[in-house]
Amino acid sequence: MNIYKQKRQWKTVLFLVAVLIVGVSLWYTNILVRKIARDERNKIQTWADAIHHRVNLVNSTNKFFQQLRDEERKRVELLVMATKKMAYADNSEDLTFYSEIISSNKTIPVILTDNKGNISTALNVDFDPEKVKSLTPELRKEFSVYPPVELNYYAGNVVYYYYKDSKLFTELRVMLDDLISSFFSEVVNNSASVPVIITDSTRSKLISYGGQQDTLRLHDTNYLRKTIAEMASENDPIIITVADQGKRYIFYNDSFLLTQLRYFPIIQFVIIGLFLLVAYLLFSTARRAEQNQVWVGLAKETAHQLGTPLSSMMAWVDYLETKGIDADTISELQKDVGRLETITERFSKIGSSATLKEENIVELIYKAISYLKTRTSPKVEFEITPSINTHIIVPLNYQLFDWVIENLVKNAVDAMTGKGRLTITITGDTKFVYVDVTDTGKGLPKNMFKTIFNPGYTSKQRGWGLGLSLSQRIVRDYHSGKIFVKSSTVGKGTTFRIILKK
Repeated sequence: MNIYKQKRQWKTVLFLVAVLIVGVSLWYTNILVRKIARDERNKIQTWADAIHHRVNLVNSTNKFFQQLRDEERKRVELLVMATKKMAYADNSEDLTFYSEIISSNKTIPVILTDNKGNISTALNVDFDPEKVKSLTPELRKEFSVYPPVELNYYAGNVVYYYYKDSKLFTELRVMLDDLISSFFSEVVNNSASVPVIITDSTRSKLISYGGQQDTLRLHDTNYLRKTIAEMASENDPIIITVADQGKRYIFYNDSFLLTQLRYFPIIQFVIIGLFLLVAYLLFSTARRAEQNQVWVGLAKETAHQLGTPLSSMMAWVDYLETKGIDADTISELQKDVGRLETITERFSKIGSSATLKEENIVELIYKAISYLKTRTSPKVEFEITPSINTHIIVPLNYQLFDWVIENLVKNAVDAMTGKGRLTITITGDTKFVYVDVTDTGKGLPKNMFKTIFNPGYTSKQRGWGLGLSLSQRIVRDYHSGKIFVKSSTVGKGTTFRIILKK
């Protein structure tokens, strides 16, 4: 009993040490994870701040471009106004000022045509006016960004003044568009592995995307909506206004590394738990196999040691019969010798595959109790239910199962200190047979229900603590059944239950 008490203490100590080690490991790992996660979060924040700085730069460039476009527009309006003044001026009016305004135009492309589209004047254009004499459909489309100015000279003679943005303005427009396009490209490419989705102001139209995500499914409207909702729940989107394109929303998730780090302590805990579980199962299996080898060796050696004196005792019984010894004495001696033969056979079967035969378990138990009753204190009352005439057939090995009943009865008698009632109840259903052995002994605390089946455990001053462990092995390993403490109350008694398959 001290061995198992120490064993429980050692188990408790080792368990606490294991919990401490695991706890410290998880605590330190969690600190590292939080530190790395904080650095990762700072990178994401830096990336988000960089987006704001870049969009501010783009917007500043666009503002400058807008101012330049306004200046260009004013120049065009001034040029058109000067042309109108010259067209409608009196002969006495000085047109030098207007002429200088028109001649100072070195950047704005203009074309002057009659009502039939014939070109009379072309300035700052990309074609040769000497070769191109009429306004082609391509030129008309190119110079129709703004409506042409109609000039009515005299007698219904109408000319048209076509113009468009200057080359400088057009080049800046292209440059700004490239800047905006490259801005979105850099956002998704320089996102430090952060999954990024850029949408329009409706938060439904995909503008661009990047990072580690399913790019094929992003074009599915439902999947895109779901992904955007998940990203928005994790991080507030970055709202930007780019040039004249309106609002844009930048949705992003934590990086894949940060997501891994978040779940790393949980994964580590599961792996450690699985490792401990596997280690426990392996050690338990190895210990059980070692115990089985000890049991088999001890049983075979016991059977071998009993063989020689048993043969001698059988010879002595035969000799005493020839000497006229009392028949009752010889009969009892023969019973004990027969019992020794049964015990020897029991030990010899340990470690071997037991042969199970269809037996009437009721008759077997009555027979076992009949033998034990004469060798037990008369103050112990035995009661068996049902009657001996009942037939409940179960596949059993007679010698081994008889040993189980003997061990349970002896333990019950010891628990009652030779005085009390021992009740054996046999019941069954379509699949199983239940054997309940109840005593009125001192009972067991609940924490000892499993411990009493461990080899070496005993509460008696004299005893090896092998009976219940051996009984469990016989029921479990040889009969594929179960034996356990069904109930027990300290000071009132204990009930053991055996379950066997029919």
